Amino acid sequence: MRLLIRSLGELCITAGLIMLLFVAYELWGTGAYTQAQQHKLGDELTRSWATSAGNVTTERVRLGHGLALIRIPRLGKGFHYVVIEGVSIADLRKGPGHYPGTAMPGQIGNFVVSGHRTTYLAPFNKLGELRGGDKILIDTRANQYVYKVTSTKVVQPSDVSVAAPVPEHPKANPTKRLITLTTCNPKYSAAQRLIIFGQLISTTPRVKEAGT
Repeated sequence: MRLLIRSLGELCITAGLIMLLFVAYELWGTGAYTQAQQHKLGDELTRSWATSAGNVTTERVRLGHGLALIRIPRLGKGFHYVVIEGVSIADLRKGPGHYPGTAMPGQIGNFVVSGHRTTYLAPFNKLGELRGGDKILIDTRANQYVYKVTSTKVVQPSDVSVAAPVPEHPKANPTKRLITLTTCNPKYSAAQRLIIFGQLISTTPRVKEAGT
């Protein structure tokens, strides 16, 4: 009996260690993959923007490829991500993803971007810290679009109206240039969705860095 109890105890300890390692990988190990993808996609985006072909536009970005850059000053200088075209599981493992079919950066309508809050580098981990008036910067090949946070909300995962051209009003015709950021809520749970709404306040030519 003692041998049996000891064996069961050892199995429980082993199982616990395996689970702990799995959780650690999910929270931190997956970030290495996303970081590598971000570097790769960032390089591709830089080369694409540096091309002399004047007809290259964000509308022609393929699924799984870089669409734009997102920065949020409130979240620090380190918050700088390539936005991927697409929101499949594979796409969101690379970084924040743009919902195909929603507006493109700067366009009339709703530019909708989703991102992980815990795993895969957790780009939207601190999204809950945003407040009204905070800026969201979106860089494209030609322009920088500055959006201002207007409101935040927590909804059920089934509430897709937040991604409508006029958020929460699916039948309305859009007249404004909007942005919506979505992520899971609360942290470490997919029970709800945290939604950040914003509106375009300025458009300026993008300041090109060396090589871009």
